[in-house]
Amino acid sequence: MDIHFNSQLKTLEANNFVFSKKSLAHKAYLLLFYHTQCLGCTGRAIPLAYQFQQDYPELQVLLIHSNLGNSKPSTAEILSVFIEGKSPLPIYIDEKAELYHQFKCEGTPHWILLNEAAEVQNSIFGSQANAQNRLMYSLDQLSNVD
Repeated sequence: MDIHFNSQLKTLEANNFVFSKKSLAHKAYLLLFYHTQCLGCTGRAIPLAYQFQQDYPELQVLLIHSNLGNSKPSTAEILSVFIEGKSPLPIYIDEKAELYHQFKCEGTPHWILLNEAAEVQNSIFGSQANAQNRLMYSLDQLSNVD
């Protein structure tokens, strides 16, 4: 699936980063769109994202906190879901959920797997067993292509 995306996100340190095909080319990425108030995100998806980063070191896993509706959590609120008060994975803030909408996310958590050409290999909504199995299958397929 070829989606043209180009959004300016912020890091937790308030630095700007442009997410585009150009900025994400040459490496495979797993993007996790999530929201701090989503229990499926914080209880299942984020720990799973961390596990995927450990299991697939050639893959870069990125957390993208999408501010949906009028919700704009502070950095402290975003980090409060982590036991040590810091994230083991990079977090970017999608302030107006623009990237979320560019990827046609269905809700949170939503996973986007990008190949090394920054093309969408898979788009998966959810964190329950079926979504986890589809993600593992997609990651295995991607790692077997190399």
